[in-house]
Amino acid sequence: MDVRLTSEQQQLREAAAKLADDLGPGAVGELSDEGRISRLESTVAATEWRTLRSDGASGVEVAIIAEEFARGLVDVPFLGPVLADDLGRLLDREVTVGTGEAATPGVDLTRSTVGVAESPVELGELSAEDALRWQALALTATSADLVGAARGAHALAVDYAKVREQYGSTIGSYQAVAHLLAEGLALIEGSISVLRHAAWAVDELPAAEAVRAAKIAKVYCARAARTVCETAIQVHGGIGNTWECLAHVYLRRVLTSTELWPVALEEIDLGLS
Repeated sequence: MDVRLTSEQQQLREAAAKLADDLGPGAVGELSDEGRISRLESTVAATEWRTLRSDGASGVEVAIIAEEFARGLVDVPFLGPVLADDLGRLLDREVTVGTGEAATPGVDLTRSTVGVAESPVELGELSAEDALRWQALALTATSADLVGAARGAHALAVDYAKVREQYGSTIGSYQAVAHLLAEGLALIEGSISVLRHAAWAVDELPAAEAVRAAKIAKVYCARAARTVCETAIQVHGGIGNTWECLAHVYLRRVLTSTELWPVALEEIDLGLS
């Protein structure tokens, strides 16, 4: 396994990052900006990234987009549509996103899980191998969302530590704060490693092994991302507990992603604790 991104994958990451930076919410108040959301929705739709799998993209490329969208708090659906697209690819027909009679465009992980069917009825039509591979992609995509949210929260905390002053010095110059941020970075780097392996495994390993790799990634990334987000709130001090600080939005996104296709540690027989 080569963990390095190809030049095409790096370009995809850069494009997704730019979209997220340009149109993602830069402040809590922008979450309710309908004009911004409309522009974001039309731009994401124009990229056709929601149909990556039917266009021949790998699990790695889906994870790249999911990660960058979470880092920039992109608040239009991506996960639901891309998984519906993969299910449709496996069934060789279009699959509607959502559950029941009220189909929705998909999930916005910044707000809620409405629109994601964790066990769509169409899974029963797939072979056991294909159903497991779809599950591996779902677990990997949510793990990527967790990693992206952790990166975004950590960057927010680092930027704040560079400008917030106490006793005449920026708080980032104090060892206690610097250590918290360094520990967060270490957790993110570990998360990236297990995520890259899981994303590669979606298409390259037998389906059962791909699911196992994805479950390991989900458990590790969920724990790490929550710690990073809580640390970001702590670094912000009192303001971190206010509605105006974006740190809580990252934490909420992490909690939402964790609850989608949740994995208990007991499900992984690798001596983890």
